[in-house]
Amino acid sequence: MNIIDVLLAELEQEAQATERVLKCVPQAHLSWRPHPKSYSLGQLALHVAANPGKVAQLAATDTASTPPTGAQAEAATAAELVPTMKASIARARELLGGFDDAAMTATWRMMVGGNEVMAMPRAALVRMVMLNHWYHHRGQLMVYLRMHDVPLPSVYGPTADSNPFAS
Repeated sequence: MNIIDVLLAELEQEAQATERVLKCVPQAHLSWRPHPKSYSLGQLALHVAANPGKVAQLAATDTASTPPTGAQAEAATAAELVPTMKASIARARELLGGFDDAAMTATWRMMVGGNEVMAMPRAALVRMVMLNHWYHHRGQLMVYLRMHDVPLPSVYGPTADSNPFAS
């Protein structure tokens, strides 16, 4: 099994849990934010939904010339989140699926103003920025949902609201 196959299998597995979380996002609270410096619920949810495909676009290049910047868009509707995530996962699979181990171990670079600010094997970029970053924000999204008393789905095991192991 190639490196990318392992990473994409994990992406597919985690997409199931992420979909369960995104399905819980309430339409009525998309513009709510826990702090003025924080993303709104709709911004965070859309960021979670779109992350894999956006990171795959970076990883599909050898060098990115500038880091992704700009304001995070806010989801217009909660209903758009799962289709956005599914399209994002498909895009990641399309962009990265053909990479062999040599491509995955090749150095990927981020350049800003002609200066290298980040360099790592492409596999590390996918692991750290696509997957770990995704999990971090999914957890953050679950805290936002809990703050609105939204029942939380199981991700890795039971929550106070859902126990897939109970009979």
